[in-house]
Amino acid sequence: MLGELIPLGGGDSIPLLESKIVIGRRSRCDIVLAFPNVSSQHCELELLNGYWQIRDLGSRNGVKVNGERCDQKWLHPGDQISIAKNHYEIAYEPVGDAPPEDDDPFEVGLLEKAGLQTREAERRPSNPPPAPSRPVKDRSFGEDEDAAMEWLMGDD
Repeated sequence: MLGELIPLGGGDSIPLLESKIVIGRRSRCDIVLAFPNVSSQHCELELLNGYWQIRDLGSRNGVKVNGERCDQKWLHPGDQISIAKNHYEIAYEPVGDAPPEDDDPFEVGLLEKAGLQTREAERRPSNPPPAPSRPVKDRSFGEDEDAAMEWLMGDD
């Protein structure tokens, strides 16, 4: 056994017997959660370098780790996992070095990752020069323009 999911509301633990496990409502999933709010293939658990990782498979009701919704996250022993509204604690003995910290996938844009764009802060000077002050001109409009504005604004 490579670990287990312990239901937080009570019940039997679910053994993690393979290094890659699909969790969902369908009978072909490795772990079947027969609840209407669980997607047919909801998420995947994978044991990589001695640590479990969870990945949402595009489910409707999502996956949370320790209360935070995520698409993919490394799991540590004792982490609480929510699959739709079903809550579990993962228990296992990690092997090897801790996994790298999860990156925010939206922190860096694709163009920046590819080296085609630099960060906004690096492109812009820290203090832009002040704009020249200009006197505000009084704008006057013709009768037709005033009538059009009244019509657009709904003034009668």
